[in-house]
Amino acid sequence: MTSGRQLPSTTALRVLLAVAERGSTSAAADSTNLTQSAVSKQLLSLERLIGSPAFVRTPRGMVPTEVGTIYIEHARTALKAMEDAALRVARLKPGPRVLRLQVPPIFGDRWLLPRFAGFTAAHPEIEVQFTTFVSPTQSEVPDGIFRFLTQPLPGEHTRYLFGRDVLLVSAPSYWQQVGHPQTIEELASGVMLEHPQTPLHWRHFAASSGHPGLEVRHTTRFGYYTMVIRAALAGQGMALIPRGLILEDLAAGRFVNPHGFAYRSDYGYWFARPENIASSESMCIFEKWLSAIAEDMQD
Repeated sequence: MTSGRQLPSTTALRVLLAVAERGSTSAAADSTNLTQSAVSKQLLSLERLIGSPAFVRTPRGMVPTEVGTIYIEHARTALKAMEDAALRVARLKPGPRVLRLQVPPIFGDRWLLPRFAGFTAAHPEIEVQFTTFVSPTQSEVPDGIFRFLTQPLPGEHTRYLFGRDVLLVSAPSYWQQVGHPQTIEELASGVMLEHPQTPLHWRHFAASSGHPGLEVRHTTRFGYYTMVIRAALAGQGMALIPRGLILEDLAAGRFVNPHGFAYRSDYGYWFARPENIASSESMCIFEKWLSAIAEDMQD
């Protein structure tokens, strides 16, 4: 049992979480920027401190023990509290400061991050931290949030970016296999790729095209929308994707939009910031940059 004077280091807690998430010390080493030897030493030191193994080694990987599960739960809370404290302190500094932005993974991967090098090059004095979600125990809210929704939420200043212009696309190899359809009925004989929780489905496309009862021959569903896009790039079927997420793929010919098949979605990407947090100099700079690159994408 630990006393108040025997607390794990933040490095040990990060190692604990990395091993729990990755299932091995070698994988944890990659995510913590430590050597595998250093990860093992940190884990052994933690286990000596708590007086019990944190994991059981199995053929499927390292599985947390009951004691390990308790420490993992509280390690997440402790590290998040320290991150929140650091952010609050940074907010006290005058002038440009840290910005924390909540970004959906698919939006960050396909649109924001490929363009973000331009912002960091122009404004190296501003530190930006990206998160993908807000936990129920998080006390510090992000400065800005990218959302995929139909309309602004109350209590937020918002700006519409893009997303309502949705194209039906696939790789050239798919269209070569099934032909280049000229009608929606011909499209319906193909394979549709969808993510159940993302509201970009064949039924929306068919209804907007005046064929609400038309069913597609086969649908393949994936647990992540990024897998839908990857499968479409591999020529495994058709996908409905906001045009702004695939501009480079369309220009390079990796995606083809036959006969201009598309529809107008109620959903789109918005940037929002809480009304109860004053806009800082850094946020004003970021919003000006964001507006400039989104200007040509209004749809």
